[in-house]
Amino acid sequence: MRHRNAGRKLGRTSAHRTALLRNLVTSLLDHERIETTDAKAKELRRIADRMITLGKRGDLHARRQALRVVQSRDVTSKLFSTLAERYRERPGGYTRVLKLRTRVGDAAPVSMVELVDREMSVKATASDEKPAKAAAKKARSEKPARAARPAKPARAATTTKGAGVGPKTTTKGRKKAPSA
Repeated sequence: MRHRNAGRKLGRTSAHRTALLRNLVTSLLDHERIETTDAKAKELRRIADRMITLGKRGDLHARRQALRVVQSRDVTSKLFSTLAERYRERPGGYTRVLKLRTRVGDAAPVSMVELVDREMSVKATASDEKPAKAAAKKARSEKPARAARPAKPARAATTTKGAGVGPKTTTKGRKKAPSA
């Protein structure tokens, strides 16, 4: 039993899981919106909220703790200046997880994690462009419904097996001795 063992293992070793979550947090704080699987999104939410709380605290120790997780000094400076000011009055809940779809390749449920009250002037990410591209592609590819194809004629049931053509063979491909 896993009593008092919080957190998802995500099917990875502890080092791989730590690296994965650090990369996800860095990307989320940089782009303010990312797409990932549901399980990763729920685990990411915990760490991202903790990083924003450190940014709001703003002292040297909090900055060093954040640098242990966030992998870019530029993102860390954004965290302690822009994001800390944006969420100064908010008591928690800095991220939201929105369920999107099921991924085509492996049928994994995909979610979008985004920062609450994010600015719309943030440059468009790949996840912002995907729905627009998909809608444009669908509009281009919509054609009138195809007419039903004529039915194929039924094939004649002709077989040569047992019709007296060629010598009879056994199941192993050898010729049978002629019967008397």
